[in-house]
Amino acid sequence: MKDSKYLIIHADDAGMAWSENKATQKGLLEGSINSTSLMVPCPWFHEMAQFCLKHPKVDYGIHLTLTGEWKTYPFRPITPANKIQSLVNKYGHFYPKREAIKNGALIDEVYLELKNQIEHALSLGLEPTHLDSHMYTLGIRQDLIDLYQSLGKEYNLPIVLSKNLITYTGESPNDFELPEKGCMESIFMGSFDEFENKGLAHFYDEVLDNLSEGVSMILIHPAIKSAEMEHITLDHPNFGAVWRATDATYFNSEHCKIKLKENSIELVNFRSPKVLNFLGA
Repeated sequence: MKDSKYLIIHADDAGMAWSENKATQKGLLEGSINSTSLMVPCPWFHEMAQFCLKHPKVDYGIHLTLTGEWKTYPFRPITPANKIQSLVNKYGHFYPKREAIKNGALIDEVYLELKNQIEHALSLGLEPTHLDSHMYTLGIRQDLIDLYQSLGKEYNLPIVLSKNLITYTGESPNDFELPEKGCMESIFMGSFDEFENKGLAHFYDEVLDNLSEGVSMILIHPAIKSAEMEHITLDHPNFGAVWRATDATYFNSEHCKIKLKENSIELVNFRSPKVLNFLGA
């Protein structure tokens, strides 16, 4: 495995909005996207769930959600708000930033909400292949990291655990106790600096041209260009409407397919024994 390049192109935030679903679905069926994860508390989760049920070969996980970052588009939890008061504001919505979870979330309430998200997905007949974390909020406290691992064991699903992603949150992975095996560190996600300067397409070209051997992942957030996405991401250019449209265009393009072929990159996902072995699942 070390002599070959294996890549998961993973579309986060499916279920967030119609525009997000359409781009993700097209990428899974026609483009280079080969894995996704669904946000259970979001308004368009049900539509994406029906797509996954209709296409059982699609690789999809649960994007465990504790925050809702959008100014005019808040998310409500699956659990009644009065049972998880440390996770919601006075309106019963998730907080927009990780900081509120870091400083105030009660671990029993986090467990209840995340378990309910998974159970709701399973109740529809979904068969997720993995668990991951929206905004990597499960990587900002030791007890959250421990709970994340426990949920993976409880449901017999691999989790995306990464020191690299912990660093993205502003925390130091050196402050936490992490397993020796199962962490995925060859993970790539565009930054706002790259978005503003040379552009995300240039960044993705560079990643594909210089991908190392072994298992890697690119995290993307595709959505078709639409008034819906512009309104949802109001005053939020980071991972905003233009960003997401760029992701959709690049990973649904022939250019991307050619890049993968030129660089001898094999697409894999969480159904692949190579990935499962790598994660120790």
